[in-house]
Amino acid sequence: MTDFLIYKILLVVGVFTITLVVAMYATYGERKVAAFLQDRIGPNRAGPFGILQPLADGLKFFMKEEIIPSVSNKFLFILGPSIAMITALMAGVLIPWGNTLIINGTAYSLQITDINIGILYVFGVVSIGVYGIMIGGWASNNKYSLLGAIRASAQMISYELAMGISIIALIMMTGTLSLGEIVNQQAGGDWNFWNVVYQPLGFLIFIVCAFAECNRAPFDLPECETELVGGYHTEYSSMKLGFYMFAEYINMFISSAVLSTLYFGGYNFPFMNDLGLSHNAITILGTVFLFAKIFFFIFFFMWVRWTLPRFRYDQLMNLGWRVLLPLSIANLLLTALVLLWIDK
Repeated sequence: MTDFLIYKILLVVGVFTITLVVAMYATYGERKVAAFLQDRIGPNRAGPFGILQPLADGLKFFMKEEIIPSVSNKFLFILGPSIAMITALMAGVLIPWGNTLIINGTAYSLQITDINIGILYVFGVVSIGVYGIMIGGWASNNKYSLLGAIRASAQMISYELAMGISIIALIMMTGTLSLGEIVNQQAGGDWNFWNVVYQPLGFLIFIVCAFAECNRAPFDLPECETELVGGYHTEYSSMKLGFYMFAEYINMFISSAVLSTLYFGGYNFPFMNDLGLSHNAITILGTVFLFAKIFFFIFFFMWVRWTLPRFRYDQLMNLGWRVLLPLSIANLLLTALVLLWIDK
């Protein structure tokens, strides 16, 4: 029992640390990708190739003056970024980061916990994140912040519907809400066993909605600088502003992990059963493949941001309600019909 508790504590600390480090260096990666696409150099002063730039940015946030507007609700003003950061970090506990490790004859899972309503937990926690944005925007007592908060809440409500229905189709196909079980069902050692093959439309709907849920361009209307100065975090400074920005990159990392888990086999990879390696070696290799998939999706998030222009708000709503929602319902009905036909 003591060994189990020590292992779980180490796993929690490890996942927490990796999440923060990946999110921190995603800011560096974003600036480098933007620089490459725009024929620039990007960060190159702090350390070799600018590799210490995220540390310099974090130190800057900590050292900057903390300003709380006199007309704001101080308690809610502080609570907003706290909720955004905490909910972003909570979602990682159910991601299967790898298979089991065999240590002294005991199997240790690389998943912090696996509950039978895993998908509901992940989406429930992520949905609470909008309250952090809404509370922060309202508590600032600033019209631009309030408009950004309203946009964020309307956008998330609109796109969560299509995302949820696309996930229902996947649940109907897999017959489980457990993320660990969904990954195990894709363990065939072949590309054909990944869910993206069976749910291509559901994957497309999910990834578009993930962009909207993370407030990433072209869905970054809640913090549209050209219209709202800075959106819901206009009045924020110091580390509270850093929390909002950091939460966005953590959400991007978690969204990429969920995409890889649900549709791209998680830690499974092609021909993994034909390599003749030990169980622990396959587990470690699978974790490396999972992070490779995650980093690809993070790059895709960045690539789209610096390629596509921002939507107008009416285009944003039309896409959510008139395109993605009917498509997700059609995908759900098609999945149901195919499952009924197979059962016959």
